[in-house]
Amino acid sequence: DVVGRGVVGVPALDQGHTVFVVSWVNPDARLAQMGFEDYMKQGTLAALEAVEKATGERQVNFIGYCLGGTLLGATLGFLSYKNQIDRVRSATFFVSLLDFSAPGELGVFIDEAQVDNLEKKMNERGYLEGSEMASTFNLLRANDLVWSFVINNYLMGKDPFPFDLLYWNSDSTRMPARMHSFYLRNMYLKNLLGVPGGISLDGVPIDLSKVKIPACFVSTVEDHIAPWKTTYKGANYLGGDVHFILGGSGHIAGIVNPPSAKKYHYWTNDAQPDSPEEWFKTATKHPGSWWEDWQAWMERQNGGENVPARVPGDHDLKPLEDGPGSYVMLRLGAKV
Repeated sequence: DVVGRGVVGVPALDQGHTVFVVSWVNPDARLAQMGFEDYMKQGTLAALEAVEKATGERQVNFIGYCLGGTLLGATLGFLSYKNQIDRVRSATFFVSLLDFSAPGELGVFIDEAQVDNLEKKMNERGYLEGSEMASTFNLLRANDLVWSFVINNYLMGKDPFPFDLLYWNSDSTRMPARMHSFYLRNMYLKNLLGVPGGISLDGVPIDLSKVKIPACFVSTVEDHIAPWKTTYKGANYLGGDVHFILGGSGHIAGIVNPPSAKKYHYWTNDAQPDSPEEWFKTATKHPGSWWEDWQAWMERQNGGENVPARVPGDHDLKPLEDGPGSYVMLRLGAKV
């Protein structure tokens, strides 16, 4: 998601942040021609306008999660070119790839032949079916997400163990054909996002080195979707100060791990060498959740300034309905 998954927003609220959450639409054939730049214009840039209208503030602290972080990086390059980067005070990237040179185990499923075959399927119906993407991600951790269920539930007849993250994760999201094709070819196959002018969005050449605002990258040591060593390499593409935090666990559990759980651990390092191995060699390990270090970093960006808690609708943007809203309750396959 662009601003952050809803489950990430709760700890941020607990620590005094005003949080706006943007979720992907679940596209059908009508949105087949929506491109990556449409997601920027109608996603990140539209969110920026809405937050400004809702709060009256002229700067935001942006967070991007996974592909939302990739989109956020591209958006910041767009704003830098337009001389509008001052609308963003800081940027946080949760398990996000800006470099795709080593995408980890996911790279096994992405080559020219497989992308070409996938494009044929997508063009027939106008989108990538969410269940197909979910199956790919499940295969990355087949022992945990496939075979454990075969053995325990199918062979041994045990009831599935209730697990909130897997229930949430089962609500897969489709991807529009044009957008997903652009993403796979220009990033995974050609790795052009980190190349100055390698991609253009809405006629603007994207150069991440021109993004000079403070940025924080939060990655996780067991991530199979956005390997932390690759997210670290992408962090070095940005032109401003970067703070890198390496959390425990994986792509979802490691990020949503709140301070109250007192689980896992995280690493930090004030230095930012070119090599992730060098970074880790001199990094300091801390017990608990990375959220506490991120909160301290955020306070430094905001200068310790606090404002009274905001009430939805107390400025120029009026709410349509009570949260979480009817839109987020729609599941894959549900009729609108």
